[in-house]
Amino acid sequence: MARENIAPTRSNLLKIKERLAIAEEGYDLLEQKREILIMELMQTVEEVELLERELAKRIETAYPALQRMLMVVGRERADRLSKNSIPWIELHEKTRLLAGMHLLSIEYKIGTVKIPYAPANSFAECDQTVLEFSELLKILTELAAIRTIAWRLAREVRKTQRRVNALEKQVIPTARETRQYIEAALEEREREAFFSSKLLKRKAGRL
Repeated sequence: MARENIAPTRSNLLKIKERLAIAEEGYDLLEQKREILIMELMQTVEEVELLERELAKRIETAYPALQRMLMVVGRERADRLSKNSIPWIELHEKTRLLAGMHLLSIEYKIGTVKIPYAPANSFAECDQTVLEFSELLKILTELAAIRTIAWRLAREVRKTQRRVNALEKQVIPTARETRQYIEAALEEREREAFFSSKLLKRKAGRL
């Protein structure tokens, strides 16, 4: 690892020691942050997987319900009914505190679907289809919110890992190499000064 190209002076030695201490402390903190982020990411991924399984189960019941409804009321009538059965949805950005960071996510509210047609024109297949797809919509919205968190956590893990690698493989080794160089140069200078001093004393003693 290449060292910094600076003069081997005591003031520079103090500066490099201070920089090295800060870098090592920063490395420890970032390493802790990385581990916490990975734990949070793993938990979030588990939530995503649970919701995806729940989504798959709901799809298995929702689309057959839709097919039964189409067979009973016909496609044209089902299309008219569906336009009057759209639930209201509110989406808002919200922040979630994880590992000391405020990550943006989605907050949602889904209103209860009201079936507008008269009881005389109502069919059990229509009611079941509306309920199935309302639940499907809730799962999809929640899944989108959790996936947003997972994506942002993964991005933070990558960013933190790059910083950890930079400190571990570049900044800290370079600072250590520079410190060792300066210390060796100062020790050599002190030895030379010591021997020069002894030689001068000997010469002075002979006079």
